[in-house]
Amino acid sequence: MSNHAPLPPEIARRRTFAIISHPDAGKTTLTEKFLLFGGAIQMAGQVRAKGDARRTRSDFMKLEQERGISVSASAMSFDFRHYRFNLVDTPGHSDFSEDTYRTLTAVDAAIMVIDGAKGVESQTRKLFEVCRLRDLPILTFCNKMDRESRDVFEIIDEIQENLAIDVTPASWPIGVGREFVGAYDLLHDRLEIMDRADRNKVAESIKISGIDDPKLAEHI
Repeated sequence: MSNHAPLPPEIARRRTFAIISHPDAGKTTLTEKFLLFGGAIQMAGQVRAKGDARRTRSDFMKLEQERGISVSASAMSFDFRHYRFNLVDTPGHSDFSEDTYRTLTAVDAAIMVIDGAKGVESQTRKLFEVCRLRDLPILTFCNKMDRESRDVFEIIDEIQENLAIDVTPASWPIGVGREFVGAYDLLHDRLEIMDRADRNKVAESIKISGIDDPKLAEHI
């Protein structure tokens, strides 16, 4: 039995995670989506915004906005299901990796973003090894599946071979590129069909009874 006193409720409900990736895999854009769906912002910004278009919250420095890259780690918070999440968006470029390495000493877990067209890249490997040394749990997110991407099985094989880990999919894309319509939530047996006019919204959530359900075939 532990002799440690229980944590105060406000501390116990906090979770801190970092988002890591090779440059241009979509890390900062994913950060904006977390903030949007977590209710922290009302509209997601763009990494390479032009004119009066809304820019991302995490890339607040003038240099970051001009070049469309993250040069320093930035922390943001949002509430979801009784938890307070502290999200840390980290630099992807190797020139600023020291900031990322320091950040990974202070988080509970990491989300590793992979570009669906490029797979595992050099900075992905380096940052993953830092997480491995820290024994951090990692959730891999394969991004940009609504663009022309590689075969999902090929990407999974590459992750397993390059990073020496076992991969268990939690969701599966329905279509790729122009044929992408949503995702199959394998954990909850649910189809999440995206709104074609607004990719920030789920147009329809369909409960199914497994991979043999006829409703699944209708959308594949």
